[in-house]
Amino acid sequence: MEQDPPKAKARKKRGRVAALDLGAVRVGVAVADDLGFMAHPRGFLAAKPRPELLAKLTELVREEGITRFVVGLPLDMRGSEGEAARRARDVAQAICDATGCEIELWDERLTTVQAQRALTASGLKKAKARARIDEASAVTILQAWLDRRR
Repeated sequence: MEQDPPKAKARKKRGRVAALDLGAVRVGVAVADDLGFMAHPRGFLAAKPRPELLAKLTELVREEGITRFVVGLPLDMRGSEGEAARRARDVAQAICDATGCEIELWDERLTTVQAQRALTASGLKKAKARARIDEASAVTILQAWLDRRR
């Protein structure tokens, strides 16, 4: 009597998480490591034109195995949403539609300040620090999100 071959156990592959710090000119990008412990900078993308931004993010999804984006939501110091938050929600929806990834909005209050302090502490001169602030903010957003999940 023949036996059926053993069934392979289906493994659900966990995707990686990326964070975006949305700006009017640039979008900072950070990606979590495979284990989901550390955020790593991936530079920045031009915010406009939007179709180009969405195409680059779709490429990032394919190359890095991204399944979720954590998008910085710019709230005011009272926690209220203004025009910038409305724009961030609009861009986040466009990213979801273009990539098919899950989107999580994350309160980004003070992330730029934290990123500036970290860059200054690392010894970067002001001009170089200014050029890297967007990705550093994305790293700060992602690391806070990762730490919160642990």
